[in-house]
Amino acid sequence: MPRVRKRPAGAARPDKEGPAGKRTNTEKPGEASAKVGNSSLQETSASRDRGKNLSSCWLMKSEPESRLEKGVDVKFSIEDLRAQPKQTACWDGVRNYQARNFLRAMKLQEEAFFYHSNCREPGIAGLMKIVKEAYPDHTQFEKNNPHYDPSSKEDNPKWSMVDVQFVRMMKRFIPLAELKTHHQAHRATGGPLKNMALFTRQRLSVQPLTREEFDFILSLEEKEPS
Repeated sequence: MPRVRKRPAGAARPDKEGPAGKRTNTEKPGEASAKVGNSSLQETSASRDRGKNLSSCWLMKSEPESRLEKGVDVKFSIEDLRAQPKQTACWDGVRNYQARNFLRAMKLQEEAFFYHSNCREPGIAGLMKIVKEAYPDHTQFEKNNPHYDPSSKEDNPKWSMVDVQFVRMMKRFIPLAELKTHHQAHRATGGPLKNMALFTRQRLSVQPLTREEFDFILSLEEKEPS
């Protein structure tokens, strides 16, 4: 897999989106020993999270605008993914245990929305699919990488990544503000987005979607913005 400079929202930095769409870490890498045991316990947690997401659809956040972190530009947009060889890249840099567990739960060919985060207009930009299941994230071992974790060991790595492949752009960009409007309305009516993780578990950079949520968001492509 070619190396790409990308930060798919796992590292600890507040987003600029406000309360509805943060992509920050809730844990620091140094807290790992207190919160995570051995690999079997981690996989048990991943299985538990997997059980909550029977529909196997996802939303994954990345930053589309340039920003230097430890001298490295962490920008990676859906246009950057489309420009990669075979339109495929590794989804590295996730440093939140729950988000990592969701990565470990992903299966080949599952669908995900590519969400632009920490930018002027956050929202859903396109579709991609999982083309390689979870394996160790190499950036955790690279001392000059913004996502280096000195507490992670090569014989028992803490952090995982998957490979994703571009599928298509959304027919129209679905902004966070529009999704929030539907979420608030659906909380009152019981609609599809009433419990959407983007608003109920907003710090997560990798989030599960129900099939109902996924299909409703796709249907918004055909409608004028509300």
